[in-house]
Amino acid sequence: MWPNTTQVLFSGRHLRYVCCSAYVIRIIVDDEELSMSKDEDVLESSNGKDAVTSEGNLDAEPFVGMEFETEEAAKVFYDAYATQVGFIMRVDAFRRSMRDGKVVWRRLVCNKEGFRKMRAKRTENRKPRAITREGCKAMIVVKKDKSGKWVVTRFIKEHNHPLVGTPANGRRSMLLSQTPDEKDLKIRELTAELQRERKRSATYQEQLDMVLREMEQHSNHLSRNIDGIVQSVKEIESKRVAPSNG
Repeated sequence: MWPNTTQVLFSGRHLRYVCCSAYVIRIIVDDEELSMSKDEDVLESSNGKDAVTSEGNLDAEPFVGMEFETEEAAKVFYDAYATQVGFIMRVDAFRRSMRDGKVVWRRLVCNKEGFRKMRAKRTENRKPRAITREGCKAMIVVKKDKSGKWVVTRFIKEHNHPLVGTPANGRRSMLLSQTPDEKDLKIRELTAELQRERKRSATYQEQLDMVLREMEQHSNHLSRNIDGIVQSVKEIESKRVAPSNG
């Protein structure tokens, strides 16, 4: 049994975007959520190959139509494939379903995908960090289908950089061979992902507080209306009783 991944549930089917501090946190596209502001590739459909569940064979090469029971199984497979081929996998962008907030689309890339953002040069003398991102396009994209399985919808095999020879003792040796800059980059990526989740949680809390305030205001308004109606009924009844007593 593969471990369950952590899910962040979200309700509000008709919401199309959420703004916080004057910038868009999330963008909803076709009932799914794009978690990052990066340019996304259009999802490709299956190429018609017979679907094959390949979780047990970690030495296989990915192909469009390959199936996995869970998202975690797809990650484990591509991570093992990356180790076998000679690169490091990075968990990249994902999308959520507006129906239940669960992840339904995931992109797994080479850790040399993209380019480092250019920052203003600092005055102090510092040793420049090694270039760890080279715009590599290698990736797989997996999408959850109606049956609940995760299907590979895109696979790019080619890398634009030399691959590391497969170490004798597998992943551990490969991790130990990482440079300090690569380890620092991984820490920054994990920190950034944590910050995004915190912002997402803060946005949900802000929405919930807003809904609760509106409900309270509406309740107070109804209470005032009911009090007014009761008072009017009492006045009408008192006017009817007064002539009969006279």
